[in-house]
Order: sequence, then structure tokens, then C-alpha cells
Amino acid sequence: MTVTAFAPETEERFVLARQVADAVLFEGYVLYPYRASAAKNRLRWQFGVLVPPGWGTECEEHDFQHTECLMEPKAGATLAVEVRFLHARRRTVQRVRPDGGFDTVPELRLEDRVLVPWDEGSEERVEVVAPVDELLGEGVTHPFRLPAREDTEPVVDEAGRAVGRLVRRCEEISGAVRLSARELDGPYRTMRLTAVVENTSDWTPPEGRGSDREAALPHSLVATHLLMALSAGSFLSMTDPPEWAKGAVAACRNLHTWPVLAGEPGRADLVLSSPIILQDHPAIAPESPGALYDATEIDEILALRTAALTDEEKREARGTDERAAAVIELADSMPPEVLERLHGAVRSLREVTCPGPGAPDGFPDEFGVTRPDTPWWDPASEAGFDPAQDRVVVDGRSVGQGSRVELHPGLRRTDAQDIFLRGRTAKVEAVLHDVDGGVHLAVTVEGDPGADVRREQGRFLYFQPDEVTPLEDDV
Repeated sequence: MTVTAFAPETEERFVLARQVADAVLFEGYVLYPYRASAAKNRLRWQFGVLVPPGWGTECEEHDFQHTECLMEPKAGATLAVEVRFLHARRRTVQRVRPDGGFDTVPELRLEDRVLVPWDEGSEERVEVVAPVDELLGEGVTHPFRLPAREDTEPVVDEAGRAVGRLVRRCEEISGAVRLSARELDGPYRTMRLTAVVENTSDWTPPEGRGSDREAALPHSLVATHLLMALSAGSFLSMTDPPEWAKGAVAACRNLHTWPVLAGEPGRADLVLSSPIILQDHPAIAPESPGALYDATEIDEILALRTAALTDEEKREARGTDERAAAVIELADSMPPEVLERLHGAVRSLREVTCPGPGAPDGFPDEFGVTRPDTPWWDPASEAGFDPAQDRVVVDGRSVGQGSRVELHPGLRRTDAQDIFLRGRTAKVEAVLHDVDGGVHLAVTVEGDPGADVRREQGRFLYFQPDEVTPLEDDV
């Protein structure tokens, strides 16, 4: 028998994983500059959108997610599954008429915000708990339905007078969670778990609007992902499985989603399967002061740019969405010491110039690295180099600061941006030597209007001597 209530210990385990799951749920929810009028905020929601099956044939989006992973449950174990997604809630803005009625308007301007039509996202959860033994064979299916609903919110001005209202409407959505398991052959009690989330809504697009994504979104499951926990036993990593399980892992099918181990590092009883590919045990950076919602967000840059918005831009952002308003407040109130923490953090430094405690010179340490008798780099070795005076011979010509060269980026050690510069002329600003004995030319491209700024800031492009051709002999 399938039940739909989590035990307290299961709920406690989900708390940490939900921090990352929330980041998936709201990934790209609203993008900088956080205004509904911004072009990039007019095409909403790019990840994990499960559309109605009657519309999926008209587009490249899908009506299901299919997760497969391996688990080693203990006898009597149960599986707890939480499906999480956003339900689009279409908001319209109405202004009060003198007779007390309401007219729908494109915007309603208030002292502190500008209210405009917008699709909000209402968080939804579907919970399923089933004994692992029930998943064998045909498994279990848990259908769910979210009814259509409508609510209104009065809007008052700074004096407390009613000036309008917001009307929010959610459309009906139906779906299903299908769970099944199959025991694999081998010396271990290993099972392949299959979890499918489907949008089963019977909505079809109106006549002549077959490709209208805006019409389909209120009937879709948005940013859909799964949390799955075993009461006893463990899951196997899909990205770093043990050697004996690699073949079985490779045979798993994951469509429109990818499962990783979640929760506390060192535990393997919880999986997050999401439309965004993550590493095992993903975590929110402790320096991050709050959600910024912008896809692939970089907290420091977004915080600075958000704080620099004009007052009018901030008013519109505050009226766009409550979460956008919270971002504006966060950027405006962030203390300098918090902003400074966003500048960067190093989490993987290892001592490489000194032996481990009690280890003699030349003896491998606990990481298996042999420590040299002397550091790998001696600061005194820089004494013989001067980037402004050093020169290098290229095609029989002496090249140094001030030399003009033609750029020919090497295909094996460059990127697309450098390749665009093929055939351009440049001025050598410095000749640099790295600790491995390599030589690099720092250059500025001729004709670049920002060359003077780059030169003042020491921001150059770098090429190796065999990637340039001298244009003239130095006088």
C-alpha cells in the first residue's frame, strides 16, 4: 500500500537536500535586471518543463522525466519520493473604477513599485512513500491532480486607499509518479530503480495556437525534479560507481534528468534527480547571502549590478515579483563585509613545499606525493627576468616590448576568442617567462579602442612565440 506522509526522520534528511533542490526549482526564475519588461524575462522557465502530452507533439519539450539509478536496499526498506515543481500562476493587474468596478490594465504605478502582468511560480510537492518490495514487478503508480483556482489581492496606495487588485489564476494540472524496481543478477542485492514523472493533463492548445508556449505553461510542471530517500540501505553513485557496477550504471536510462547523491557528504541514502546536471553531494556556497535566481548566477557581479539599477528600474523590479523585490532589498542592504566574501574562496589548497608531519625529505606524504628537498619554485629565480627589457628571437628577428607582430593562434592551445584574432596585428607589451621555462608574449591588438585601458590595467592577450610573425625589425 502506497502512503503519502513522510516520517519525521525522513523529513529531517530532506532538509539539507532541499537547499540545493530549491536552487534547481528557481533556476532562471527571474533574470537580471529582474524586470518583467526585460527581453530575457519574456521567455520564462527553461529547465525541467513537463508540458501536457497534447501539446508536446508540437514542440521540442517533453511531457515526462525518466530516472534510473542503482540502489542496495536493506530488508524491509521503504522508499520516500518527493516530486517538486512550480505551478505557473498567471497574474493580471486591475485598476479600480470610480463606480467600484475594475478594469484590466497593463500596469499600475505606485510610490514604491510598478505592478505589471506576470507569471508567478507556486511551489508544489507530491510525496510518495512505498515499501521497496512493492516496487518489484509492475511497481506502483501515484496519480495526482491540482485543481484550477483563482484568488484576488487588493492593492492599496501609500495612503491606504484601494487603487486596484491583482487577480491570480492557476489552471488544472494532472500527473503521475510511476515507481518500479528490478533486482539485478550478481553477488550483491542490487536493484535498478526507475522513477517516471509524467504530465497527464488532457489540455490541448486552442485552435490555431498549436505552437503557443505561453498558453501551455499554466498547464505544465515547471522545473520538475525528484528527491528520493531509502529508509535503510544506500544508492550507488551514477558518476563514480564502484568498478563492479559500472556496466549496470551504463545500462541505466536517464531522460531529461540526471540523478546524483545528495545530502551530507559521506552518506548515500538520498538522491536528487534534476534537469540540471550536478555533481554528487552538491551544496550551496556558504558565502552566498541569498538566492539571486539568475541562471548560472555569479553573486558578486549580480549584487553589484543590481545595486546600481536606477530607482525607476528598482520600482519595476519590486512590482514584478516578490522574489525579485527580495533581490533588490538584498543588494541594497548588503553590508560591505558580506559583499567582500563574494569576491572568491579557495577550498582545495594543499601544502606542496613542506613534508608532512614527521616525514623525511623525498618521502611520499599521505597523498602519495614525493616532497622535493627544495621548493618547486624559487622566488629568487625571478631576479634575472625583466618583462619590459627581455626579448625573444622569432623567425630570426628580435621581438620585445614595442615590436609589431601578426597573430596566428595555434589550434591546439587556444580558444575561439583567440581564433577570431587570426591575421590581426598587435603590439608586444611584455615578454614573460613562466616557471616551466615557457615564453609568452603579452600583446594589445592594434585598432582595439580599449587598448589604452587594457594597458593601464595590465590586462593583455597572451600568445607564444610560434603563434606570431614579426612585421618589422626593431630599430
